[in-house]
Amino acid sequence: MKQPTGAAITSLPASPTEERRARMVKYSIAMGIRLVCIAACFVTPGWWLLIPALGAIVLPYFAVVAANTVAAPKGSDVERPGQILPYTPPGTQA
Repeated sequence: MKQPTGAAITSLPASPTEERRARMVKYSIAMGIRLVCIAACFVTPGWWLLIPALGAIVLPYFAVVAANTVAAPKGSDVERPGQILPYTPPGTQA
Protein backbone atom coordinates (compact mmCIF):
# COMPACT_ATOMS: atom_id res chain seq x y z
CA MET A 1 0.00 0.00 0.00
CA LYS A 2 1.31 3.43 -0.95
CA GLN A 3 1.87 5.92 1.89
CA PRO A 4 0.35 9.38 1.30
CA THR A 5 2.89 12.15 1.17
CA GLY A 6 2.36 15.64 2.49
CA ALA A 7 3.29 18.86 0.76
CA ALA A 8 6.89 19.84 1.32
CA ILE A 9 7.46 23.35 2.58
CA THR A 10 9.76 23.99 -0.39
CA SER A 11 6.92 23.33 -2.83
CA LEU A 12 4.78 26.15 -1.46
CA PRO A 13 4.69 29.44 -3.39
CA ALA A 14 6.41 32.55 -2.06
CA SER A 15 4.52 34.52 0.55
CA PRO A 16 2.70 37.65 -0.63
CA THR A 17 5.16 39.82 1.31
CA GLU A 18 8.19 38.26 -0.39
CA GLU A 19 6.57 38.49 -3.83
CA ARG A 20 5.63 42.14 -3.28
CA ARG A 21 9.18 42.96 -2.15
CA ALA A 22 10.66 41.30 -5.24
CA ARG A 23 8.35 43.30 -7.51
CA MET A 24 9.22 46.54 -5.68
CA VAL A 25 12.94 45.84 -6.14
CA LYS A 26 12.44 45.31 -9.91
CA TYR A 27 10.48 48.55 -10.17
CA SER A 28 13.04 50.51 -8.14
CA ILE A 29 15.91 49.27 -10.31
CA ALA A 30 14.05 50.25 -13.48
CA MET A 31 13.29 53.72 -12.08
CA GLY A 32 16.93 54.10 -11.05
CA ILE A 33 17.98 53.38 -14.63
CA ARG A 34 15.42 55.95 -15.78
CA LEU A 35 17.00 58.57 -13.51
CA VAL A 36 20.37 57.81 -15.09
CA CYS A 37 18.79 58.25 -18.54
CA ILE A 38 17.32 61.62 -17.52
CA ALA A 39 20.68 62.77 -16.17
CA ALA A 40 22.38 61.58 -19.38
CA CYS A 41 20.00 63.78 -21.39
CA PHE A 42 21.72 66.86 -19.94
CA VAL A 43 25.23 65.83 -20.97
CA THR A 44 24.67 63.93 -24.24
CA PRO A 45 25.30 66.00 -27.39
CA GLY A 46 23.52 65.91 -30.76
CA TRP A 47 21.51 62.99 -32.05
CA TRP A 48 22.89 60.76 -29.31
CA LEU A 49 20.44 62.53 -27.02
CA LEU A 50 17.64 60.37 -28.46
CA ILE A 51 18.97 57.20 -26.82
CA PRO A 52 18.72 58.33 -23.17
CA ALA A 53 15.55 60.31 -23.96
CA LEU A 54 13.83 57.19 -25.33
CA GLY A 55 15.02 55.26 -22.30
CA ALA A 56 13.55 57.88 -19.97
CA ILE A 57 10.23 57.86 -21.86
CA VAL A 58 9.77 54.11 -22.46
CA LEU A 59 11.24 52.68 -19.26
CA PRO A 60 8.30 53.58 -16.96
CA TYR A 61 5.93 51.45 -19.05
CA PHE A 62 8.17 48.39 -18.84
CA ALA A 63 8.81 49.00 -15.14
CA VAL A 64 5.09 49.01 -14.37
CA VAL A 65 4.47 45.91 -16.48
CA ALA A 66 7.35 44.08 -14.77
CA ALA A 67 6.19 45.18 -11.32
CA ASN A 68 2.60 44.04 -11.92
CA THR A 69 3.54 40.64 -13.32
CA VAL A 70 2.96 38.00 -10.67
CA ALA A 71 5.52 35.21 -10.81
CA ALA A 72 4.33 31.65 -11.28
CA PRO A 73 4.72 29.56 -8.13
CA LYS A 74 7.94 27.60 -8.04
CA GLY A 75 7.69 23.88 -7.46
CA SER A 76 4.70 21.63 -7.80
CA ASP A 77 1.13 22.36 -6.90
CA VAL A 78 0.11 21.96 -3.29
CA GLU A 79 -1.62 18.64 -2.81
CA ARG A 80 -5.04 18.65 -1.23
CA PRO A 81 -6.74 15.89 0.72
CA GLY A 82 -9.15 13.57 -1.05
CA GLN A 83 -12.77 14.28 -1.81
CA ILE A 84 -14.75 15.84 1.03
CA LEU A 85 -18.17 14.27 1.46
CA PRO A 86 -21.09 16.17 2.98
CA TYR A 87 -22.14 15.06 6.44
CA THR A 88 -25.61 13.58 6.68
CA PRO A 89 -26.89 13.03 10.23
CA PRO A 90 -27.98 9.45 10.95
CA GLY A 91 -31.67 8.73 10.45
CA THR A 92 -32.24 11.34 7.71
CA GLN A 93 -32.89 10.66 4.07
CA ALA A 94 -30.73 12.29 1.48
